[in-house]
Amino acid sequence: MKKSNVAGIDLSTRSCHVVIRDLETGELVRGATASFRTKTETNPRTWMEAYRSAVELAGGLDDVVAMSVAGQQHGFVGLGADGNVLRQAILWNDNRSKEDAEDLIRELGRGDVSEGRKLWADSVGSVPVSSLTVSKLRWFVDHEPQLFKQLCAIALPHDWLTWQLMGADDSRDGLEKKRDIRELVTDRSEASGTGYYCAEKNEYRNDLIDLAARSELSKRLVLPRVVGKAESVGELNSKGEAIVLGPGCADNAATALGLDLPPGEVCVSIGTSGVTSLVSDSPIKDRTGQVTGFADATGRYLPLVGMLNASRVLDDVALLLGMTLEELSRAALNAAPGAEGLVVIPYFAGERNPRLPEGMGAVLGVSSRNLTAPNLARAAYEGIVASVARGLSAFRRLGVEVTGITLVGGASRTPAMRRIAASVLGLPVSVPEYSAYSADGAARQAAWTYMGGDDPPAWTPRLRSQYQAKHDSFIIERFEEVAEKYLATVR
Repeated sequence: MKKSNVAGIDLSTRSCHVVIRDLETGELVRGATASFRTKTETNPRTWMEAYRSAVELAGGLDDVVAMSVAGQQHGFVGLGADGNVLRQAILWNDNRSKEDAEDLIRELGRGDVSEGRKLWADSVGSVPVSSLTVSKLRWFVDHEPQLFKQLCAIALPHDWLTWQLMGADDSRDGLEKKRDIRELVTDRSEASGTGYYCAEKNEYRNDLIDLAARSELSKRLVLPRVVGKAESVGELNSKGEAIVLGPGCADNAATALGLDLPPGEVCVSIGTSGVTSLVSDSPIKDRTGQVTGFADATGRYLPLVGMLNASRVLDDVALLLGMTLEELSRAALNAAPGAEGLVVIPYFAGERNPRLPEGMGAVLGVSSRNLTAPNLARAAYEGIVASVARGLSAFRRLGVEVTGITLVGGASRTPAMRRIAASVLGLPVSVPEYSAYSADGAARQAAWTYMGGDDPPAWTPRLRSQYQAKHDSFIIERFEEVAEKYLATVR
């Protein structure tokens, strides 16, 4: 079989996606997904099993010359001296370390929270929240001291899977094996989500590691080597043939690479949670903590605003109204912009932006006149999009130009989300053909690693649908007015 393709792996929270794309053009050849059950912890072996299942379902790797792994960002995989996993991996969505994050801010600022936020942002581009690895490290130190004594290395999910694939033989059963922790590798985008790595200076901050560990942990701790943006980290043997391994990257960085986002174009991902991000030539340091200053996969930066509540809000409202998501979308478009004053505050599962880890949502502005199913459906969509607008405002506050929106994620497939986003945000909205964008980005990185060069390969652009609408600015104004009054009662 002619070997002319590359593979991209996306290790997400509950599944592993594999796409096989043409090396030269990026055309999709085939792909598959293997799902698994997990909540906020998982045994890393689950990732390996899902990887093998997805590769098998995708028809194997016989025609693949290179592969890269993208993965869920943050997380905590603690390893012992011989590479053994010390406990279940703690995932990004685990909220147990929320108080630890606040403690770290306060401690770095010597009791002054504002000063602490400033120092964290200036040091690593981000202010600690529960999702960052540094916060999970503090929790681990305080709650599992006996295991902490055995801690010799920390990896993130993509780091661990890439490490397991390096030098392995994919044709044998039991691919997972113990490896030398000194062989761990990562990239700037993944390291930038730990809370103890400075992407601007390309260095780990041992002082912040020691702060989190309440000790001089950095003297014994092995951290993944941060490799170049298209550097080969090794090979995977598949049926006697070598497959080049790229460095891999964080999932949001992979999505930006897969979409080929230009500076100024904001990627808005509306999945279970929401992510607003863009590629920047300069590092972003937001001392409020609203924007996290991550790195991208091309040597630039990827400032990002995350929110916990996105399409899950639509799921809940659809269930309440006894509708399918398709029916909810139609109902929302049957209501007038602004939903006759009805406002949904979409903090159904707490929220990250604003910081309300124990918060709840609300339906406000209710009257006997406006409490209808179409209005409630539209208010749910508008509440989500108005929350996205807060992220755009934060980018602009930091001097970043916003020129357009690329809308992705499960909810982007609904006509209501596409049209309401265009009208509420007042920007042109582009919706690319539906794909596993993070896996696509990993595949493009694999091609870049294999082919070399200063820039990633120029693959054939994907088809896009364009949406523009009259800017209904009053919707954001109304949401902000109601949201501020609501937040004043719950903070």
